[in-house]
Amino acid sequence: MDMTPPLDDQPPADVFQHKLAAPGPVRPPLFYGWVVVAAAALVILLAAGARSAPGVFLLPMQQDLGVSRTTLSLAASLGLIMFGLGGPLSGTLMDRFGPRRVTAAGLLVIAASFVGSAFISSVWQLHLVWGVLSGLGTGIVGSVLGATIANRWFVTQRGLVMGIFGAASSAGQLIFLPVLTAMVGSLGWRESVVVIGGLALVSVLPAALLLRDRPAEVSTQPLGLELGDTAPSVLPEPGIMRRAVRSRQFWLLATTFFVCGATSNGLIGMHFIAYCTEAGLTAGYAAGMLALMGAFNFVGTIASGWLTDRYDPRLLLGGYYAFRGLSLALLLFIPPGVGLVAFAVLFGLDYIATVPPTTALVADKFGRGNVGTVYGWVFCAHMIGAALAAWLGGVARDALGSYGAAFIVSAVLSIAAAGLTPGMGRQTRPATAGD
Repeated sequence: MDMTPPLDDQPPADVFQHKLAAPGPVRPPLFYGWVVVAAAALVILLAAGARSAPGVFLLPMQQDLGVSRTTLSLAASLGLIMFGLGGPLSGTLMDRFGPRRVTAAGLLVIAASFVGSAFISSVWQLHLVWGVLSGLGTGIVGSVLGATIANRWFVTQRGLVMGIFGAASSAGQLIFLPVLTAMVGSLGWRESVVVIGGLALVSVLPAALLLRDRPAEVSTQPLGLELGDTAPSVLPEPGIMRRAVRSRQFWLLATTFFVCGATSNGLIGMHFIAYCTEAGLTAGYAAGMLALMGAFNFVGTIASGWLTDRYDPRLLLGGYYAFRGLSLALLLFIPPGVGLVAFAVLFGLDYIATVPPTTALVADKFGRGNVGTVYGWVFCAHMIGAALAAWLGGVARDALGSYGAAFIVSAVLSIAAAGLTPGMGRQTRPATAGD
């Protein structure tokens, strides 16, 4: 009996051919990792802008609250310490809960701290809300979010991605400093902090909707891998920090980065506007100088990354710190006005140019798979330096009546940091599979 189905019921021959020749999974035309990068860049931009607010609000808050420069500087330094500690904390939380939920939580903390700051009426509230909470929130979303996303979503083009995040951080300073200065002049500082809190709250929704914790959540692989390939491990070695803290290299890197934070975010970032105002310049002009630093900061960091790929990072660090010390010493002799433009350009080029060679030296010594963990603690030293300089800069100003001593001490520290860089070793650790 002929069991062949009628001709009309048989599938066409090209179906069999299609099944035999069907290709494997195809990556979508738009790699979703770029959507994640865009969402994270906006969050980092906001965090950088919020972190720059204390320098803008220093004098208006002092006049309104009737507290000393030292008290306000202490609150700002607490924020910088929490920003630094937010790096290791954020990394641990992101490893456990994923970047999406941690980022949304960090934005909610930023929103609560800035809106709450509008109702400050006592010193303890200033330290808790303006200092601790705002530093914690900005640290959670502004420290390791970029590195986490770059390592989870990209095998190739990580440098480009980190450059985008660096540009976002610089853009936060570039955009927010003049805008906040204008807002304080027209609305007042209390109304201005509510605006920042509102922006953070609005940002929660796109962060929650667009961020994804891993490529597998959208059925794809990190960029640079074929679909189905196994991504290389980016997990740190067990006990890496126990080994790191016994290493001379770690303490040299942490010490020099401590100086970097003290002389950049701490002294210049916190007190430059007040210094310029006391020299007879307007707050808007001073904020414009900081914004100019932000623009050249972007250029300097990208150029430093390019140089780090080609030259000994130790030599670059030594040159950067020596140049910074010289510029800080010369600042006291620059007449207020147009001369500050040259300082803003030169200091901006060097502002965080130390980051690429410092990161490279961490990778050389401890392995690329351990960069996130070890560099997170080196970065914490950076922010502790920033916090101490922000506080002690205010103490020096109140005690001596000027910022001259603070600039001189910062210049000496920078020169000393330059002298430490030759003692940093290059690669002494054999590469591992995690690298």
